[in-house]
Amino acid sequence: MTTHDDTPGFLSKERIVAPEGFNRWLVPPAALAIHLCIGMAYGFSVFWLPLSKALGIKDALKCGPDIGFFQELFISTCDWKVSTLGWMYTLFFVLLGSSAALWGGWLERAGPRKAGVVSAVCWCGGMLISAVGVYYHQFWLMLLGSGVIGGIGLGLGYISPVSTLIKWFPDRRGMATGMAIMGFGGGAMIGSPLAAELMKLFATDLEVGVWQTFVVMALVYFVFMMAGALGYRIPATGWKPAGWTPPVNQQANAMITQGHVHVSKVWGIPQFWMVWVVLCMNVSAGIGVIGMASPMLQEVFGGRLMGLDIKFIDLDAAQLTTIAGIAAGFTALLSLFNIGGRFVWASLSDKLGRKLTYIIFFVLGGALYASIPASSMAGNKMLFVAAFCIILSMYGGGFATVPAYLADLFGTQMVGAIHGRLLTAWATAGILGPVVVNYMRDYQLGLGIPREQVYNQTMFILVGMLVVGLIANLLIKPVAAKHFMTAEELAVEKKLAHEKASASEVGSAHGGVSKTNPLWVVLAWTAVGIPLVWGIYRTLLSVGKFFN
Repeated sequence: MTTHDDTPGFLSKERIVAPEGFNRWLVPPAALAIHLCIGMAYGFSVFWLPLSKALGIKDALKCGPDIGFFQELFISTCDWKVSTLGWMYTLFFVLLGSSAALWGGWLERAGPRKAGVVSAVCWCGGMLISAVGVYYHQFWLMLLGSGVIGGIGLGLGYISPVSTLIKWFPDRRGMATGMAIMGFGGGAMIGSPLAAELMKLFATDLEVGVWQTFVVMALVYFVFMMAGALGYRIPATGWKPAGWTPPVNQQANAMITQGHVHVSKVWGIPQFWMVWVVLCMNVSAGIGVIGMASPMLQEVFGGRLMGLDIKFIDLDAAQLTTIAGIAAGFTALLSLFNIGGRFVWASLSDKLGRKLTYIIFFVLGGALYASIPASSMAGNKMLFVAAFCIILSMYGGGFATVPAYLADLFGTQMVGAIHGRLLTAWATAGILGPVVVNYMRDYQLGLGIPREQVYNQTMFILVGMLVVGLIANLLIKPVAAKHFMTAEELAVEKKLAHEKASASEVGSAHGGVSKTNPLWVVLAWTAVGIPLVWGIYRTLLSVGKFFN
């Protein structure tokens, strides 16, 4: 008689162990399909202005001075403020970090397919709940939908491919995670222009077109994310790429462990907290810069962006509109470097080692931050822009390199769950970076310092953050043997994670060797490549405004 345990469910981990002959290059596009969708979290600000006049259509129906934030959650007779809508953005990244930390261990045992499906249901279901919130003008529904439920989908979707890709690409860990996490950076590049086009299509004299856009995007994203989740496969225990032998633990790669740390132990290991500080400082500085890059360019260079020797405060309305368009091109340029840096730096880390890669981030980044006041004072726009572009490439590179750093230090068995815990550093940085930058700007303006000089002090504070990150990185040493699981503990964990014992056992379970048709690889990469190329094209159109 067959028991329930003998027939694993469709979403179970046992069902997605790849047979012999499976092409590992099918896994990165599955990860990209999910990351390109959830990456739209970065682009949600495209909805703020239309939503701020969802009732007034042409002009916002402003709430009275007695209406506070909590009344705005339920009121349906006046429009939401942009600052109120911005709370969704905060919730995204707080929930991303906390949900990844909470359910990372479950993900390792349940497998990437189940996690990917849950992520798709949460992210797309959250958008549909938000659509209802917009339709009935109930902001609490938007916070619950996209903010909370969508935020949980973000966290699970973000870490779902990490462990899987590292196991498929033991020879190129950085490049593999760089490919997926590049997708998260690129999500807004596709989603923002798509949302803008859909809102234009659905807008009428009585509608701003946001709730319809949410519905369409939720449905499109659901198809892509489900295809990605169902496309995940995990390698059999003992699998390794043909012709590759694991490196011997010599001095050159002493940072790459052969052992595995259990996720429940990482809170008590000093190296985990050192990497936590490394990520937190790198991201705090980067997020701070992202938030102020556009206003900083406008306030520092003013009329010089149009070839006129006029300060920002002396510009008229038409000139302000012109330089805002130029600054939008600058922001688009930064997003390209953010995305490209995720792949380039993570791939480079396979050659340089993770520790050296982060040393470069902190030393070169510190020098670039320190150079910005000088290039501002000299009026050198190209040096200013080049510094920001390299800084943003290292911000993205920091995200993409850290999963491989964790795998090197703590082993691959539970790296997805450990990465989930580490993302609490991102949630912290999401508050720390903008607060420091915005507070310092307001403080400097309050002292009467000219607008073009208010950022100088901030840059040196960000250099200080990078120095803290550099010290933490230099202190990272190989993890002590006492922290690793014993052979017996590892065997128990593998059993809990439903791993097959050997590649030959998997081969027989799937009916022997099954060579992947190369056409599937081409189709998978085309499916994620076309939207990515379209997003890059639309971004380059914006970049053109900056250089013109």
